[in-house]
Amino acid sequence: MTDSHDWLEAVEGERALDWVRAQNARTLAALEDHTVHDGFLEAATDALTAADRIPYSSIRDGWAYNFWQDDEHVKGIWRRTTAESYLADAPDWELLLDIDALAASEEENWVFAGAQAYRRKGRPNGRYLLSLSIGGRDATTVREYDIEAGGFVDDGFLSPEAKQAVGWLDPDTVLIATDWNDGTTTESGYPSSVRRWRRGQALAEAEELFRGETTDVGVWPLVLPRTDGSKLAGAVRRETFFSGSYVLFPDGADPVVIPLPGKADLVGLFEDRLLATLQEDWSAPEGEFRSGDLIALDLATVLDADSPGSGAELVFRPGDRQAVKGVAVSKGRVLLAYADTVVSQLAWLEPGAVGDDQGSGWGLDPVELPGRGEANVVFADEEETTILIGYEDYLTPDSLLHAEVDEDAPPRLVRAAPARFDAEGLTVDQRFAVSTDGTEIPYFLVHRDGLAVDGSTPTLLYGYGGFEIPMSPAYSPTTGRLWLERGGAFVVANIRGGGEFGPAWHQAGLKQKRQTVYDDFIAVAEHLVDTGVTSPRRLGIMGGSNGGLLMGVMLTQRPDLWRAVVVQVPLLDMLRYHLLLAGASWVDEYGSPEVPEERAFLETISPYHRFNGEADYPIPFFVTSTKDDRVHPGHARKMAKRFEEAGKPFWYFENIDGGHGAATTQIERARRVALEFTYLTERLVD
Repeated sequence: MTDSHDWLEAVEGERALDWVRAQNARTLAALEDHTVHDGFLEAATDALTAADRIPYSSIRDGWAYNFWQDDEHVKGIWRRTTAESYLADAPDWELLLDIDALAASEEENWVFAGAQAYRRKGRPNGRYLLSLSIGGRDATTVREYDIEAGGFVDDGFLSPEAKQAVGWLDPDTVLIATDWNDGTTTESGYPSSVRRWRRGQALAEAEELFRGETTDVGVWPLVLPRTDGSKLAGAVRRETFFSGSYVLFPDGADPVVIPLPGKADLVGLFEDRLLATLQEDWSAPEGEFRSGDLIALDLATVLDADSPGSGAELVFRPGDRQAVKGVAVSKGRVLLAYADTVVSQLAWLEPGAVGDDQGSGWGLDPVELPGRGEANVVFADEEETTILIGYEDYLTPDSLLHAEVDEDAPPRLVRAAPARFDAEGLTVDQRFAVSTDGTEIPYFLVHRDGLAVDGSTPTLLYGYGGFEIPMSPAYSPTTGRLWLERGGAFVVANIRGGGEFGPAWHQAGLKQKRQTVYDDFIAVAEHLVDTGVTSPRRLGIMGGSNGGLLMGVMLTQRPDLWRAVVVQVPLLDMLRYHLLLAGASWVDEYGSPEVPEERAFLETISPYHRFNGEADYPIPFFVTSTKDDRVHPGHARKMAKRFEEAGKPFWYFENIDGGHGAATTQIERARRVALEFTYLTERLVD
């Protein structure tokens, strides 16, 4: 199929960028001239660059490490302080690396993308592998950095820009998967070969340990620290986005495939037990396990060449309204994070304890939390006894809690961010809409007390609905300052496709079942209208990435139901998405345009192809990024071009930098947010 807009797929093509700059100029001239814009920009910048934000950190051998951005350090600084001072909320930071200065000195648009320490059971050597991205791309350059020397290591490990991953095995050896320039990248653009790279070797001389297929999504290194201080090397192979296998490389022995079903995620190694979550039912020799279960395998049994097996046992089985969110392994203890009707719960897992009626040999020791919101493990490490926990909800600013694995006391509050907006008179309800098949769909509604039920409240509805990613309660200072304080209501829809209730909730919206996701979102919107919370005149919607696809579908399927649509870093051309950047990796989620029956369904939902030049659409706002090397900016460009050719109004802003988040600095984020809420105000508020 020919496409007259394919020139817009040239990411940095001169013609495409000329069109982008023209659309940016037109949009900025209009939105920045709106009476609320300057105040919104000032408020967003103030909230996102505030000096009293919580400096979330990792703990390593008595030091707390943090990456920090503000209005002075726009690209950011990497720094550290003693763990003692950090946990006492009195940090005296030591600068390690100034990314703004590095970018200036090397004349490159560097973005900090992470740091990985070499550690050997209590014997740090100060070496880190730093990942640096150009403009926020997923592709990074990896460079070795010596903290004690205060600079990059001459002739150290250096891997040029690629979509890649690395892991330390010992001071002079790393596992690496990268673009080897020999045909080993996958059709999705990710590496397919994991190799052992020794200090002093040229990258091309690294020894290959495992190779997948070019049709795989990708292959990545796996390094599992053991209690004796050694590290177990392995590889993660993803044949599709949701299925794959794990291979271990025990010293002096043949590679071993961990006996797990294809849809399972390895989440850690604790006291020689491999912990994994299941996304499908599994009949193992040790018993029957269900999709959603957290299980443990016995490592010795897995590695036993004479009598291989799994030694599988149940650790935790979520209920119908529950889902495992994460498992954090620390030195001597495991912390489980799970959701119960979308609200976070934490519990210590106790192996060998008296289990409950689900048949688990592991006990649960609940962890006390400040409220009914979102709790997540900010930091845990197999070689540290310290665990850091973050907590927030829609009206409570984020706070940092500290727990020690050898203490029975509840987590201690280290610091809490101050309120960024006035929550006086605001309340949060969890409500339920009924979708077309009778399923109850939960959603959170943040609104003023005494909400008028006459449809007059400007309301922003947010959704995602994909990849088993849950939409959990979160504090947003910008939504609070720019929307809630001004009388708007904010809604988050927990539609299928996400992970709110485990794998089944996600799998209900895969491939040809994806209309279910869209029906759920429409059901929430209609419930808001039917109950008088808002009306189509006052209703706006927002979503990014897969949520951007959701916005495109809502724009074309139900243009009558909303007056504002913010379409962020979207997929929109669902007949070519698999040919653009990382798109091939998502065929397991959406279906393949190369499979006739799957293509036939994609044709029914693809916003780019469902666009009708005669239809009456609300004015959309497309937001994307040139440097997004995950979701191609061509999706947003081509859809906006259709509006332009049909003579229909639209707004468009493409950050020339920004990566998949459409921003790499707090200043850029503030600018994007101010534009979005200016647009929403113009459309929904008198």
